Amino acid sequence: MSDRSAPATGPTFADVNRDVIKTLTFPGNLYFGWMCIVGLVLTAGILAWSYQIWVGMGAAGKRTPVMWAMYITTFVFWIGIGHAGTLISAILYLFRARWRTSIYRGAEAMTVFAVMTAGLFPLIHAGRMWFAYWLLPYPNQRYLWPNFRSPLVWDVFAIGTYLTISVVFFSIGLFPDIAAIRDASTGWKKKIYSVLALGWEGSDTQWRHYLRAYGLLAALATPLVLSVHSVVSWDFAMALVPGWHSTLFAPFFVDGAIFSGFAMVLILIIPMRYFFNLYAYLTDRHLDAMAKLTLVTSLVLTYFYVCEAFTAWYSGEHFEKASLFARATKQYAWSFWLQYFCNSVVPLVLFRKRARTHVPTLYAVSIMVLIGMWLERFNIIVPGLAHGFYPYTWGTYVPTITDTTIIIGSFAWFFILFLGCIRVLPSMSIVEVKETLAQPFKDRKPAH
Repeated sequence: MSDRSAPATGPTFADVNRDVIKTLTFPGNLYFGWMCIVGLVLTAGILAWSYQIWVGMGAAGKRTPVMWAMYITTFVFWIGIGHAGTLISAILYLFRARWRTSIYRGAEAMTVFAVMTAGLFPLIHAGRMWFAYWLLPYPNQRYLWPNFRSPLVWDVFAIGTYLTISVVFFSIGLFPDIAAIRDASTGWKKKIYSVLALGWEGSDTQWRHYLRAYGLLAALATPLVLSVHSVVSWDFAMALVPGWHSTLFAPFFVDGAIFSGFAMVLILIIPMRYFFNLYAYLTDRHLDAMAKLTLVTSLVLTYFYVCEAFTAWYSGEHFEKASLFARATKQYAWSFWLQYFCNSVVPLVLFRKRARTHVPTLYAVSIMVLIGMWLERFNIIVPGLAHGFYPYTWGTYVPTITDTTIIIGSFAWFFILFLGCIRVLPSMSIVEVKETLAQPFKDRKPAH
């Protein structure tokens, strides 16, 4: 993935249309090869889920006392992945950060698909997912209502709200670009894109309403970055399990979510830049900005790690100290220290500017960050349950082939959705990239 220099004069408006529309042409053998591999992994995950439904939740390795394990770990992981898309698209839009224009479309798609993936895990974890509608508050013949004190019900509302706003925000941003593709298409493709464009003609009235609606949705979506993952953190903080009952969890989870989300955005856009030859639009400046935000969120997360350990020690609470000691020295010590290495040590290489724009280094750091963030959620959930208040309740959770295959299958589900999306919808915003080209972001001296 060596970098390619962009033309000295830069792309024109016609180049933007041509290069983005070219990504929607019929794919080659390499694309179908990747889709086949991802499809096979997804099939294996579906078969493992079917086996679990047939045999029971014991197939997932769940035993007393560890009744929350890899499914809830991965649920929190995928919810976190979805947050960077909203941050890049909504918050940076409100702050008028113009480097976002080339990457926010892929980040928005990532958000929608990550939340769709996360929504599967409460169903998988519940076991009998055909009764999942019991979680919805609706009048019924049983005269029963869901227990609103249950974290499972909180997750239903959190996922539903976040997915709704994300899909609406993603769809509204697409209308002008779909209209541009409609005008460049012929035959049945033109008819499909005409329906999807919802009559967009680019008139002055449409643009005024579009910009107003987009700004309002951005302002509405911004608090969701804080609220949704705070709700997910309260799933744990409201319990009395040692190591969970913490007031740090809400900001701790939010920062970790943004941290892992930026890593996933880099993992997605770097290959997209290479295979679609989008070097003129996804420049080193974009990679540098993403790497800086990854580094900042890593440093904040490290601060929370220190606070967590200090609070457990300074509190004088025997169970809190014992829980922290068990995580660091007992059977899950390998994941505990690997989490710190991936999340706090590895990102430090991004202090060097050369590392922030060196694609292999940036890609390797992003992969390590995702591994570390998954382990962080694992280290919160599993060791906390495995080492409770009384020794006779201690136990060890061992993953099985069934739940491991389902977890890997969830990644295949996410990637097959993303790979399909970038071949039918524009992976970059044609309109906003043109706007950036019209006013290139560079340091300007103030007028005297």
